Amino acid sequence: MKTPMRHGVAVLLVLLLCASLFLVYNGSFGIASRDSNDTHTRRPTEASVKEAKPHPAALQGYSGIIDHKPLRMHCQTCALVTSSGHLIGGGRGEEIDRAECVIRMNDAPTARGYARDVGRRTSLRVIAHSSMQRVLRSRHELLNASQDTVFIFWGPSNYMRRDGKGLVYNNLRLMNQVLPKLKVYIISWQKMLQFDELFKKETGKDRRISNSWLSTGWFTMTIALELCDRINVYGMVAPDFCREPQHQSVPYHYYEPRGPDECAMYISHERGRRGSHHRFITEKRVFAKWARTFDIHFYQPDWSPPPLPANRTLEGMGTEAPALPRKT
Repeated sequence: MKTPMRHGVAVLLVLLLCASLFLVYNGSFGIASRDSNDTHTRRPTEASVKEAKPHPAALQGYSGIIDHKPLRMHCQTCALVTSSGHLIGGGRGEEIDRAECVIRMNDAPTARGYARDVGRRTSLRVIAHSSMQRVLRSRHELLNASQDTVFIFWGPSNYMRRDGKGLVYNNLRLMNQVLPKLKVYIISWQKMLQFDELFKKETGKDRRISNSWLSTGWFTMTIALELCDRINVYGMVAPDFCREPQHQSVPYHYYEPRGPDECAMYISHERGRRGSHHRFITEKRVFAKWARTFDIHFYQPDWSPPPLPANRTLEGMGTEAPALPRKT
């Protein structure tokens, strides 16, 4: 009697064990299936996925030297770095490089020990036709090491014509063929006319009648208004700085320490009536005026445009938005 009873108990234990294993397996499979379904159906949270950055809108008037496509670029914060001697000793380099985009002019260098004061990065470089040869002479520093930099060249329409007779245009095409990864753009003659009209609208002066040329600083600031939401300008003095009796004397270019004095250059150009000149001080008055309307700030030296007198308004000063479109 004992043997059949033991056999029955053993069979019952085996059945219970199998049932337990089946329940455990089935439960695990169900959990895995639910997890799998949740993985396919669960939507990612905002914290786990970065919002896709929209493709920048095309900026009309700036066309690629090879493909003629319009420039597409937008920056929330820009550091616009001048070439002024005021930058030396300021130690603003790291601050400049933290901006989303860093804008420079002509052949202003970042190597040769200048990075501590002017930064290392360059997102956009605006270059005058007259500076092209200097840029080519420094091509190893300014071009070969700048594959991610956008270059915008400006010049008179006869230098930029595309019929084979434009000297600067031809050289730029050749340069871009030799260095095909460079992002080279030129300003169209229609856009150049807009820059002239903007200067006349803001100052009441026709730069051609007054025998003056717009400076690279004028082009760079106006281009920055189209590209940037906020502009931090480094090295630009206030319009009346050079009239102060004890103003600091610095070189016109930080990378030419034995070059001309900055204020002497500004004053001689502003007063010049023969030959071609830049109206540096007049342009700075416009920039100060724009800073009351747009998100423009000046550093090294640090200054802000003075508030308008109580009996005058921005409209009365003619400080409405520049005529050039900011985003197109």
